[in-house]
Amino acid sequence: MSSDSVINTDFVELRNIANDASKQASEYILQENGNKALQNNKSSSTDYVTEADRQAEALIVSIIKSARPQDGFLGEEGASEKGRSNVQWVIDPIDGTTNYIYDHSGFGPSIAAKVGDEVVAGAVTDSSRGEVFDAAKGHGARCNGESITLEKSTTLETALVATGFSYRDTDRITQAEILLSIIPQIADIRRMGSAAIDLCSVAKGRVDAFFETGLNEWDFAAGMLIASEAGATTVLVSDFTGKSLTLAVNPSIEEQFRTLLYSAALSVKS
Repeated sequence: MSSDSVINTDFVELRNIANDASKQASEYILQENGNKALQNNKSSSTDYVTEADRQAEALIVSIIKSARPQDGFLGEEGASEKGRSNVQWVIDPIDGTTNYIYDHSGFGPSIAAKVGDEVVAGAVTDSSRGEVFDAAKGHGARCNGESITLEKSTTLETALVATGFSYRDTDRITQAEILLSIIPQIADIRRMGSAAIDLCSVAKGRVDAFFETGLNEWDFAAGMLIASEAGATTVLVSDFTGKSLTLAVNPSIEEQFRTLLYSAALSVKS
């Protein structure tokens, strides 16, 4: 990211736009709660997309364009526009679509703003809880407008860890084998179904770590910034058991948890 891009971009403005778009999209998908008709499946028979996903993405793009018409877009449901500014928006209109379809908690929009290759602002709404998390690089993280900071320390043995699973059967087997090595060393596992909200749960101190392989950028972009700005250690690894790894962890157990993860990965390979 060039120094000119940093100087000429207001990260707080981008955060506030993401916050507004995320809240409006969340209101829309809650209104459409009774209209969850499946449109098709994507990577597998359980990778769902609904009309609400597509309409929410269109709404988010429209809101952002009204404020910043020169920016580019990358959306899970097909929004793709290069743009004429230095800002690109990365959008997941409903992270946790399966939860949404089944009326399970843990779903909502995730919106991130990038300058060059760096995420500098973002917002995630947990629609089922009415919580809006947001962050601007260098300005901290918030939940419903209140600053959040990771203050609690923990140990590996008492750590509550969140994770997620692929839609692909072969990947699920590897992920399950890694879990078998990890579970005896920690307090417990949570699988909630939205990577974006899981990352915000790390920021809020509701879980002590989150890891998942094979995520797309729109799954983690906003949540990773929010976790980082709240004080979590965040890491993206390009090759972990042949997949990308997204990790956010309380700094008090970072070294031990990373060692545990890599040991588990080696045991799977062997």
